[in-house]
Amino acid sequence: MEHGSITDVRSSTFSLMDEDHTLANSVRFTLNQDPRVEFCGYSIPHPSENRVNIRVQTTGDPAKEVFKDALQNLLVMSQHVRTTFDRAVQDYRAQPHNTIGSDGRL
Repeated sequence: MEHGSITDVRSSTFSLMDEDHTLANSVRFTLNQDPRVEFCGYSIPHPSENRVNIRVQTTGDPAKEVFKDALQNLLVMSQHVRTTFDRAVQDYRAQPHNTIGSDGRL
C-alpha cells in the first residue's frame, strides 16, 4: 500500500504487509544504490506487527516508479545469487570425492 501525496509524487511511504527486516533492509539497500533516490529508510511500527514502512524521496522521478525499479533490481540480484549457488552445488556434486573406506583409510 502506498501512502503518498497527490501533489508531490517524489515522496511516498510504502507499507508492506507480512514482511520484516529481511526484505526491508534489502529494499533499502537497493534503493540507496539508485542515484535518483534522495532519501530512503524503513521502520517497523510495532514489533508485534508483521509490517514495514519504507519511505522513499527522490530527486524528481515518481517515488512509485523508483520503488518498482528497486524491487525489480532486487529480484534480478536474487535470481543471480540463486543461479550461482545452484551451479556451485551442481559442480560440487559432480566432483569425485574421496570417501573413507570400511578400513578407515581414504
